[in-house]
Amino acid sequence: MNKGVYLALFSIGLAQGLKIPIHFFKKKEWRPELFFQTGGMPSSHSAGVSSLTTYIALRQGLPTVDFALSLIYGLIVMYDAQGIRRQTGELTLKVNSLDELVEKISNKEKVEFKEKTPKKLKEMLGHEPNEVLGGAILGCVVGIIGHLCTKKNRKETKFRVRF
Repeated sequence: MNKGVYLALFSIGLAQGLKIPIHFFKKKEWRPELFFQTGGMPSSHSAGVSSLTTYIALRQGLPTVDFALSLIYGLIVMYDAQGIRRQTGELTLKVNSLDELVEKISNKEKVEFKEKTPKKLKEMLGHEPNEVLGGAILGCVVGIIGHLCTKKNRKETKFRVRF
């Protein structure tokens, strides 16, 4: 694997790990299981693609196909994280609320039916825009630091101008 992949994976793990103390700071509730869940601050998706894109930009330069592909892919991932996945999470909240409403209505009526309690749908699927931005900033910082650390370990060549 190359250093860009290592940095992206490190950013994803770091973002997931930071969700625990950030949640504790906001809600005064220690939840280590957040490391393995989607959603929340910062977005690990945004951190991963941002660190990779930043690393590629600093190592290969902006006018390269590698950077263009990483940038476009990263923007799509971040848009999806705060758009479609967020909407899915909000829909899940409504479905879970509807289930509670149906249960309350059924308790008032004396209609007997046997059904297993449905499993609650996962409500934290997507990200709010500030969570995506937080992940993107974290990723850029990791990408810059990663580039600076790898720059010391190899002989740096000047950027080549390609025509």
